[in-house]
Amino acid sequence: MNIRSAPRALAAVTALLALGGTAACSSDGVGADPQRVDVVAAFYPLQFLAERIGGDALRVTNLAKPGAEPHDLELSPGQVRQVAEAELVVYLKGFQPAVDSAVDQNAGDRTFDVATVQPLLTTAQAGHDHEGEGEAGHAEEKAGAPDPHLWLDPTRLATVGDKLAARLGKVDPDRAADYTARATALRAELEKLDAEFTAGLKTCQRREIVVSHTAFGYLTERYRLEQVGISGLSPESEPSPQRLAEVAEEAREHKATTIFFETLVSPRVAETIAAEVGAKTAVLDPLEGLSSDNGGDYLSVMRTNLQSLRTALSCS
Repeated sequence: MNIRSAPRALAAVTALLALGGTAACSSDGVGADPQRVDVVAAFYPLQFLAERIGGDALRVTNLAKPGAEPHDLELSPGQVRQVAEAELVVYLKGFQPAVDSAVDQNAGDRTFDVATVQPLLTTAQAGHDHEGEGEAGHAEEKAGAPDPHLWLDPTRLATVGDKLAARLGKVDPDRAADYTARATALRAELEKLDAEFTAGLKTCQRREIVVSHTAFGYLTERYRLEQVGISGLSPESEPSPQRLAEVAEEAREHKATTIFFETLVSPRVAETIAAEVGAKTAVLDPLEGLSSDNGGDYLSVMRTNLQSLRTALSCS
């Protein structure tokens, strides 16, 4: 999950050069609004955390707009300028190459890297290293690449929230206690969500989920499920015919009734597998971003995911 594309890296460099001296002059991190802390969040779950912990004290900008798939986000010169001018940039190093480049070039020490809060699971630890996958697209899983999708475990997200509150307290000491209090309140909500998942998925006829891409390792590790991924950590990687046949075989073996796809990626491949094995399709949202017509938030989407899982796995 590091830099995967030279063209994307070139696009990021072009955006940096287009800024000229403007970004350099703005690199002191002084926000446009003296009453609020300017925070840039790299994608939706980090925006959710920042807004809930910061409240009215922050002005939060999400680099990945609703409806956009965030893995391969390319930044405009204006977005690179936002990174340069932010008082804090909240990101997950290794998830979005263009954001990593902009942060390295412009953000200095005004950053909070979520990947440093606690060790990331590898793909093998997260339970989606399937023996016999003879496909180049799964090479990173076989090698035990870091899985960035930590926000799908609410308890891990709560820990990130605690650390973010402490980091915001250093940026804005006068309101440090407020950030800590809001992080504590958010932790209580996330622990409640975790308890709902634990209870809701405790007794199910099946424990294997077939998903369009292997984003659900933290969720399956937390709640003792197993994911069978059609494609790898990156949703745009095309599965080979061999991989499609392997997934269809596993789906039949586990008597899967549902093949899951996600909101920001085409359901075509999931529909192909479902037709092959006589299953239906349903949405399981990895919450990398909200869809453009979604009025919910992290908590409501996760609860929708829980109901989808309970139905698919025939949980009592």
